[in-house]
Amino acid sequence: MLIGRLGLEKARIPHADRHGLVWLDRGRLEVEDGCLRFVTAGGGELPAGDYQIPHQSLSIVLLGPGSSVTHDALRLLARHGCALATIGEGAVRFYTAPPLMPDTSALAREQVRLWADPAKRMEVARAMYAIRFDEIVRTRDIEVLRGQEGARIKRSYQLMAERYGVPWRGRNYDRENPNSGDLPNQAINHAASAMRAAAAVAVASVGAIPQLGFIHEDSGQSFVLDIADLYRHDVTLDIAFGAAKEAMKTGEPVERLTRRRAALLFRQRGVIPSMIDRIKMLVGPEGETKADVAG
Repeated sequence: MLIGRLGLEKARIPHADRHGLVWLDRGRLEVEDGCLRFVTAGGGELPAGDYQIPHQSLSIVLLGPGSSVTHDALRLLARHGCALATIGEGAVRFYTAPPLMPDTSALAREQVRLWADPAKRMEVARAMYAIRFDEIVRTRDIEVLRGQEGARIKRSYQLMAERYGVPWRGRNYDRENPNSGDLPNQAINHAASAMRAAAAVAVASVGAIPQLGFIHEDSGQSFVLDIADLYRHDVTLDIAFGAAKEAMKTGEPVERLTRRRAALLFRQRGVIPSMIDRIKMLVGPEGETKADVAG
């Protein structure tokens, strides 16, 4: 006989990955007998059950659609230094009431140290472009790098359009009306929004400072944009052109299809864990995680 309120008494949810992330959706996060629990009737990633959450060893709980949280749960998480953020399906949106407070300032201090030194800041920017271009970039002029990026992204648009058989007439983006473009351009806008949300989760998870970017400068989310752009040429455009092709075939709203495809690819490709690794590799304190990433 099944025991427990919904059949899985004291079932323990393991870490989603080694970074201490747990993804929960379509249920209620609450406290019972001093333990954090998640009760769900199913319909999401978890089967119906009453699950115990190992909050003492978690970095962040990501609470998806169809979920609620009690006041006691928030107090327990705060007491143990575990962050809580609500997300869209598959982390294609990121909602939280900042600040999220990590238990160490080491990564943030290293980020500031690198950002404040023009030479070191340029080295981080070059490392970011090396990840994107899959080759060592020679120049140390940020404007030259941005010019190289512009030329390569134009080529990436064309190649991805050819791959998916989607008509492409060039990038057309109106900030005042992002839905005014054709289907591929709309899909790119929605895919970029989803990727920014994933990057925001990663940046918040490690306690990095979102305002201090190495390529982007003016936005309050400059570092988030830097990290999102590491995935622009492959994952973002794969999401966008795949969704545009499906929208042309089915007539479904391209925004819905883009979000659905983004959620799927984020999980399949481990995008957020990959972002966390790359943040630590780029600006993490020496000796803490860079060796692990390199290995």
